[in-house]
Amino acid sequence: MRTDKRYHADYLKLRIYESDLMAINITSLVRKNILKMKKYASARDEFTGKAKIFLDANENAFGSPADQELNRYPDPLQKQLRDKIAAYKGISSPEGLFLGNGSDEAIDLVIRAFCEPRVDSMMLLPPTYGMYSVCANINDIKIIEVELNKDFSLDVEKIIETAKTENPKVIFICSPNNPSANVYAEEDIEAVLNNVDSLVIVDEAYIDFSDSPSWVKRKDEFNNLIVLQTFSKAWGMAGVRLGMAFSDPEIVQVLNKIKYPYNINDVTANIVIKTLIDPSRKEEMVDKIKKERGFLMNAFSNLALVKELISSEANFFLARFDDPDDVYTYLIEEGIIVRNRSNQLHCEGCLRITVGTHEENKILCEALQAYTKRKRS
Repeated sequence: MRTDKRYHADYLKLRIYESDLMAINITSLVRKNILKMKKYASARDEFTGKAKIFLDANENAFGSPADQELNRYPDPLQKQLRDKIAAYKGISSPEGLFLGNGSDEAIDLVIRAFCEPRVDSMMLLPPTYGMYSVCANINDIKIIEVELNKDFSLDVEKIIETAKTENPKVIFICSPNNPSANVYAEEDIEAVLNNVDSLVIVDEAYIDFSDSPSWVKRKDEFNNLIVLQTFSKAWGMAGVRLGMAFSDPEIVQVLNKIKYPYNINDVTANIVIKTLIDPSRKEEMVDKIKKERGFLMNAFSNLALVKELISSEANFFLARFDDPDDVYTYLIEEGIIVRNRSNQLHCEGCLRITVGTHEENKILCEALQAYTKRKRS
């Protein structure tokens, strides 16, 4: 693959020169039945002001046995929560933000809104996050695969050439990638954005653990860009199930049209709003995870049984072993659960290690040292 700057400049020039003419027509990408359908209007959609008595949504007016104010339906468009997140992220308007039940909901909704079953296709770049293909299969969408290079970098030229011939509706780019934990070069993603007529989803579930900038700051430059983020990883709130999609307001409007009426519950919204008041604890945790990632990778580099370490910009990394299945089984016997990724493309021999607490990481390293001694004896 050509990766010199001149190659990227040639592609960029192609689209920048005609930037006004080449903006993606979002409406033309939406499934025709979605364009025609009438959005379900909930009681809270029809009335959004203040009132003394609510007798419109068939709620239980006597409260909840949980002794919390959970008897009323939540805001279907999460206005207060979206305002708080938009302010924290520094984006100009919450109209460009969609909130979902985990980022998996946004993935599924994009496919359902834009990809016609048994007609349209989407592009994946394996090895990558497995939920993309699951959602494609559920929605009966053809999957086009363009493999990453062996060093887990993007094959930009092949992605663009394949997109021009196959016309996928959506291209998924996971950066930092799962399972390889690497961030793709900004000029590579930009070249794809500037030279395809597809929606491009940049999944940034792990971006907080990277020193690379988020694509959220550049979302207004590309109306075909959707950036996914989550509260599950760096924020340590996997249990609340809240994902974010930052994009052109026209795309967000389509997603809001087809989502379930009250997809984000009040418990989740209130927890996140409270957390956003002082995000310093999240930053402290990210710093600790980065420090522990360095500790673990340094320790692994001194283990004879580790054949290769893949550089990481996430809260996990890949380590390559001669016999990953035996190491994996041994760790399970020791009560330590990691992920065996050795059956995935370019991941032969690899276990995926999530960064734990310092005590957990020490236990892992001691277990691997004991394994090495056992093998030598």
